Amino acid sequence: MTVRGIVLPVVVGFLVLAFVLAAWRMLRGPSSLDRLLALDTMYIVSLALLVAWGLWQNTTLYFEVALLIGLLGFFGTVVIATYLLRGRVVP
Repeated sequence: MTVRGIVLPVVVGFLVLAFVLAAWRMLRGPSSLDRLLALDTMYIVSLALLVAWGLWQNTTLYFEVALLIGLLGFFGTVVIATYLLRGRVVP
């Protein structure tokens, strides 16, 4: 068995665990800022999960999806943070 066959399933398993823990924090978070941080963590973990899955499956399709999630997640975080700080989205 190769290193790719041993390490990548373990990495995918840990990333799924991190995603589940972040989702739990998002549902349980005491404040809206905790929920925003958990949502931000979830999109970063999903991005890393897609990259690891693409390496494991030896395909480049997942890298393009990860790039799109990264772009939309960043802008979504900025919009939600602006709304929470100022009370409106448009400055």
